[in-house]
Amino acid sequence: MQIAPSGYRKHAAQQRNPALRCCRAQRDDALSLEVQRVWDDNMQCYGAVKVWKQLRREGIEAARCTVERLMRLAGLQGIRRGQILRTTVAGDKSLCPLDRVQRQFHADRPNQLWVSDFTYVSTWQGWLYVAFVIDVLARRIVGWRVSTSMKTDFVLDALEQALYARQPHRAGGLIHHSDSKNICASCSGAA
Repeated sequence: MQIAPSGYRKHAAQQRNPALRCCRAQRDDALSLEVQRVWDDNMQCYGAVKVWKQLRREGIEAARCTVERLMRLAGLQGIRRGQILRTTVAGDKSLCPLDRVQRQFHADRPNQLWVSDFTYVSTWQGWLYVAFVIDVLARRIVGWRVSTSMKTDFVLDALEQALYARQPHRAGGLIHHSDSKNICASCSGAA
């Protein structure tokens, strides 16, 4: 390691005497203790905003972003509302097709490379799952489906919609790529 001797001596001096550190570091040390105290006093449930508001009520001035930073550094998190959503369900140990794209998402013509994935959206009625297929050249969604359950069928329906709408067999050489392990077992690879 190439460290200047003066930098090392300054660091060593600050380790021996914390009063030599910069004002921000000293303030962070004092504020970290207060953040930890407020978080512990509230059953370790408060997030950064509530900790920040409690500190303000107690007359301790600190920026919200500073409280967020100190909580992140200390590994403190608030409780999150709602159910935890598990989107990846390990299936059988079937082999996935080889990655023909190698993370190079470029196409020279329409219907040469499609990528697909699915995501989830929270609504008042509950979770909805959205699957989509995108043509890489046009960067346009060519097939999509919405479902209330995370099954392979709705992903395949999105692919079938894209195949019906774009009819890529006429151009030849379509590659369909997906990162999702749920999709991988059923429809990745060349179409």
